Amino acid sequence: MKKEDKLGIPETRQDARKRKQKQIRNWIIGILAVVCAIAAGVGLYAAHLYKTAEQAANKAYDSENAVKTTYGEFNGKKPFAVMLLGTDTGALDRTEKRGNTDTIIVVVVNPKKKNYTMISIPRDTMADMVGDDSNDVQKINAAYSIGGAKMAMKTVSNLLNIPVKYYALVNMGGLMKLVDYVGGIYVTPPLTFTYSGFPFKKRVRQHLNGKAALAYSRMRYDDPQGDYGRQKRQREVITKLVQKLATADSLMNFSKIANNLSSNVKTNLSFQALKSILANYSDCTSSSDSDYLHGYSAYVNDAAYQIAPTSELQRISNKIRKLLGLKIATVSNRETELNTLNETAGFKFGSGETQNYTIYDPGTTADSVKSGKKSSKSSSSSKSSSQASSSTTAYSTSSSSTDYSGNTAYSGSTNYDTTYSYSYNYDYNTNPFSGDY
Repeated sequence: MKKEDKLGIPETRQDARKRKQKQIRNWIIGILAVVCAIAAGVGLYAAHLYKTAEQAANKAYDSENAVKTTYGEFNGKKPFAVMLLGTDTGALDRTEKRGNTDTIIVVVVNPKKKNYTMISIPRDTMADMVGDDSNDVQKINAAYSIGGAKMAMKTVSNLLNIPVKYYALVNMGGLMKLVDYVGGIYVTPPLTFTYSGFPFKKRVRQHLNGKAALAYSRMRYDDPQGDYGRQKRQREVITKLVQKLATADSLMNFSKIANNLSSNVKTNLSFQALKSILANYSDCTSSSDSDYLHGYSAYVNDAAYQIAPTSELQRISNKIRKLLGLKIATVSNRETELNTLNETAGFKFGSGETQNYTIYDPGTTADSVKSGKKSSKSSSSSKSSSQASSSTTAYSTSSSSTDYSGNTAYSGSTNYDTTYSYSYNYDYNTNPFSGDY
């Protein structure tokens, strides 16, 4: 039956065709209007996100340690490195303004391999504090506490003979909130333990909120690998967090994440540099490798240190320089000099025993050590370390409770010395801790 117009006149085929064309046109206009409205909303939201990101980046920016970014430095073709520092402030009732950096990781992003490599430096590693002669040799985690990011970068650079141009500092409180904002992370614990009230079961995948992730990444006394085991778990948490931040789901809490980063992160990477990294290296976040600087336990005037052999310093230096596309260069510094002098005096790397290690005065020769004229200041060095860092405090077993407020060492405790010895015989051709616990 044909349609009729308002006057009751039957509709012709031509009229019907015009009517359908008009309907289609109206539908198209309506759809375009909706699309334009959505696009406008998305555009406004994108502009809001951009502004939020810019404000957060500017707030986190460390202008005091600003460095000039060269043209094409973050063009997606060249590898680059960032030193990641984790401070022990902002959580577990630690409120000091500038804490020790118990997490020190050199991150190298490689666009050719489309991955990033994390190389941890143990917090108790002996290192020359570059930039402050009064403190001389300390545990490397004290560098930031003594001289800020500038000293931390110079100290790591000198230790491994690598360029350290950029850094990012995250405090523990910020880590907890950031994990919560991305909806938590999943980990598979390599051993069973309980820390700060959070239980973890070996080889059982479990979901962690911020507080649980912090507990998981901080425990070391129940780990037979000590600080090395903790470093592995720290890298696991960071890897899972990076993967979560790279997902679209994180956009739902973008403002919270940005505000969290601005309040809990300091970096000398500018907003422009961060934009370039996000745009050109986003495909490098899905895969990662890891390694760490191996050391041996030693006492410097009763303070427990990790001493990295010269061969190990060279191995890590070679690895990082190769990842950055740089030529191999010999590591020669205060640390290698002290290693040579101590070996001359009878110190043996890989002996299986925790030996005494001497901090000799600059200028001390091997001949003077052989003749017994030991010019050293291991006593003063240990005192400075105690003042700068709580890491020289002995681990006491006089009480049944465990004090985690300091970075303690296993000295004077036969029970813990026999159960959790830091003296490992490393084979530097392989990673001794690459397998399961």
